[in-house]
Amino acid sequence: MDFSKPGSSSPPPPPPPAPQTAVGPTPSPGYYPDPDGSGSSRWWDGSQWTAHTSPGAPVPGGPAGSQLSGSSGDGRTWAALAHVSPLVFGWFGALAFVGPLLVLAIKGSSDPFVKQEATEALNFQLSALLYLIVGGTITLILIFVLVGLLLIPVLVAGAIAWLVLTVIATTRASRGEAYRYPMTIRFLKG
Repeated sequence: MDFSKPGSSSPPPPPPPAPQTAVGPTPSPGYYPDPDGSGSSRWWDGSQWTAHTSPGAPVPGGPAGSQLSGSSGDGRTWAALAHVSPLVFGWFGALAFVGPLLVLAIKGSSDPFVKQEATEALNFQLSALLYLIVGGTITLILIFVLVGLLLIPVLVAGAIAWLVLTVIATTRASRGEAYRYPMTIRFLKG
């Protein structure tokens, strides 16, 4: 039956969707030059522009580029605090996650960059705590058969990696750059 003739009972089937072309990777969340040309920066959440703007000068490039920018100086300070605070709270046992959690609660709703970095730091600290509990338990169990003694250097290397990654993340956040920790379980989405 030909549906293109007048008086036919059904419309023609829709054409197939156009093929999607990959222009490049989707840029990470961050502040980019505002597409409306206002001279400020606007927050890109990874899929769309949001209403959050920053009065500072925008960074070169845009969502098509890979350069990220953080928020104002105050936002960068809070984001860096989210990353460095576990070094302080870590002295009180397994409480390294408290610092990023406090930053997220205090400033997470007012600045998307702070929210993103505090969430990333919180996820990393929770992941590190989980790895420490599992690795420490396995080491303690296996120490009775002397194999666990071989795992002690692995725990020490993990502690050094934790410290180095925390310092790198703090430095990047203080410059307004987003940072993603490796081997992190994303418990929370930011």
